[in-house]
Order: sequence, then C-alpha cells, then structure tokens
Amino acid sequence: MHYDAQERSPIMTSKPYGLVCPITHACDILEPRWTMPILSEMWAGATRFNDIRRGVGNISPALLSRRLKELELHGLIERVEDPASGNVDYIRTDRAVALEPALNALALWAQSNIAARQALLDADLSTFMWKMRNYFLRDQLPDRQVVIRFHFTDPDLAYDTYWALLRPGQPVEMCTDIPGFDVDLYVETSKISLASILLGRTTVSRETDAERMYLSGDAMLAKTMQRWIFVSGYAKADGLMMLDDTPN
Repeated sequence: MHYDAQERSPIMTSKPYGLVCPITHACDILEPRWTMPILSEMWAGATRFNDIRRGVGNISPALLSRRLKELELHGLIERVEDPASGNVDYIRTDRAVALEPALNALALWAQSNIAARQALLDADLSTFMWKMRNYFLRDQLPDRQVVIRFHFTDPDLAYDTYWALLRPGQPVEMCTDIPGFDVDLYVETSKISLASILLGRTTVSRETDAERMYLSGDAMLAKTMQRWIFVSGYAKADGLMMLDDTPN
C-alpha cells in the first residue's frame, strides 16, 4: 500500500479481495502486521511513540512510524504536537474507539478457542514484563517498599531475571539490573505460567501445586499473591481454555 501525496488517501498495491463483503473492507485497513496490537496498546492508554513501541514489542521504529501514518490517513488516530515542547501524542479518533467491541470480541474468542500454550509460547518476555508493571494491585500490597524478584526458567532468554520495585506513591519500576535493595519475594516460574495467571487461565495455587511456580521469602506476600496480581477481565470469557497440566 502507498499513498497519493495530493489525495492523501491509501492506494492498494496488493491484489484486492474483489469482494463486496464489508469484512474485507475492514481487513484492508486492519490486516497490515502490527496494526491491531498498536490500536490495542492505544486502547490501554499509550499515546507517545516510545510508549506504544515498548508496549507493542518487536516492532522497528520505522515500521511503527509507517503504521501510525497509515492509521492517521485512515482517520483512526490523530497526531497532536505541542508547539511549546515538541512532544507528539497519538490520540484515537471516534472511528477507532468504535472498534473496541470488535477488539474485545477477538480477545474473548482467543481466550475460549486458542490453547494457552499455543497463545503464549512465543510471547516476548521483555515486552510482557514491561506490561507487568501495571498488573500489581497496590491496595492489596503492604504500604511500604516491596521488591519482588522474578526468575524465568525458559531457555534462550535475553534476560531471565527481573526485579519489580514497588514504592508507595511512585510508579512501579521493572528492572533487569539488581536494584540494590533486599528482596521480599522470590518467584521462579515460566512465562507461560505467569502469563496464564494474569489471563485467568490458571491460578497461583494451581501453578505452585503443579511445581511450575516456586515462591519463597515473605510468607504473607507468597500466600496472598493471587490477591495482589491483577487478572484480566477476559478471564470471564465463556468456555475459557485453562492451561493444561503439561510440565513447563
């Protein structure tokens, strides 16, 4: 696909579907790789280029820039620049907001029809742990500094250990370097087990009983982990496919 400089409209260079079906018209806009994850990340609140890129994961700056321009030309997002600071925010338009029910339906379908291992096996751990910052329910944690060390047993990871630093009144920090504070809770697991807990496809107790997750350190933090970990609303999907009992 390229764009006419005068018309500012998309010109399809690939063979069109040749169908009248409205679904194919939507696919022309939403099919290009990374388009849906970008919209989902903006749905979650990201507006800055770097935040969108970090949340989406393995996308190059050039490709993200191209996709954002395409979405702008299709009227799905608006690029807003602050003249004073030069900062740029990307804001969803009403047309993009109207896609939320479709994105929501796709997520529910995936929860009910795609096995957890199949869905999560290729998940990028660094992107997942970046998002993990938003999965701590602060009101369920002690009102003090808490340091949680996550060690992942998956093979071939760029980083297999992350430290979550939670301090009252401050955003959660997720570090790949030792933060220099005593660790309150040690969590040893796999990305499939932890991600499945967040998606409601398993529970902390089920993973520890199956010896796919090990907790040590502060006994109360370990005992209450299911309470202070946010579980996705998609856990309520009808016919939710739970994580199988295969060892990680």
